[in-house]
Amino acid sequence: MKNMSTPIFIAAAVLGISLAHPMSVRADAPQHHDQVPGFHRLAVGDLEVTSLYDGGGQFEPRWLNGQQRIMTAVANTAQKEPHFLDGAESGFLVNTGKQVILVDAGAGQWWGGGALGRLETSLRSAGYTPEQVDLVLITHLHSDHVGGLTTRDGKRVFSNAEVYVAKAENDFWLSAEMAAKAPKEAQEFFQGAQAISAPYIKAGRWHTFSSSDEIGEGIKIVPLPGHTPGHTGYEFSSKGQRILFWGDVIHAQSVQLKHPEVSVAFDIDPAAAVATRNKLLTALVDGKVLVAGPHMAFPGAGRLRKDGNAYSWAPILFTDQWIPR
Repeated sequence: MKNMSTPIFIAAAVLGISLAHPMSVRADAPQHHDQVPGFHRLAVGDLEVTSLYDGGGQFEPRWLNGQQRIMTAVANTAQKEPHFLDGAESGFLVNTGKQVILVDAGAGQWWGGGALGRLETSLRSAGYTPEQVDLVLITHLHSDHVGGLTTRDGKRVFSNAEVYVAKAENDFWLSAEMAAKAPKEAQEFFQGAQAISAPYIKAGRWHTFSSSDEIGEGIKIVPLPGHTPGHTGYEFSSKGQRILFWGDVIHAQSVQLKHPEVSVAFDIDPAAAVATRNKLLTALVDGKVLVAGPHMAFPGAGRLRKDGNAYSWAPILFTDQWIPR
């Protein structure tokens, strides 16, 4: 055997030492806690519908009635903590090819303690700006659905948009008389609705409608009373396809699809809210109408299915591809 040359021998020896005693030559790997931009697009006929993530948090079961049924339902789901439900908040952008329409504006700086308020960021990540929005359709005037309309210092976020809300909703939350009668815990909802709407009212861009009015081509007004007096859904149609933006028909999907009779503490008329939910879920189980719900797991769109005496949710899965339907 030939003698190993000195340089090779030295290199081999060093390699052996380094393998036996690995040396740290770099800092620990930093973690990255940021997520992908919160938007997802799908096609409904010729409509481009973009789900816009506003944030998430924990929905407390104490906000729902029927505690025993609730805890049983929660225990049978994949919730990470048995005493909390995962919550979500989204808005939806519809580009008709002629108009850019936003359905609900998220919480903005008015609700959620920092866990919400990302809708504008999601909108920009999706390639749009607030100035491009032509119409904003409001399902109801709770701050987590309209807070994104206005900054805390009273400036309109969607400066070129006309805002539409049901007259019954407007007349309830913007009424000084109703606010005076409301219990203390409800005062922030009245105060929020009045402050958020004020800049649009002043600019002449705040409009009310009744259920028989026309607010746009291919848009059907769907009254969904109970959660609030003028709670409203909007059904868009294009080329025989339909999508219903149903607002707060469902707050906690892991509970209320199994137990539609469960109402929430925020319902103004719980009995009417339950009746509305039962009627609507029954009508949607054939799957012909796509549903978009701001509190359904992101991206918040899917179809309803009958599941024994209850209902199940068939979600539209998050994908990085544009899929015409």
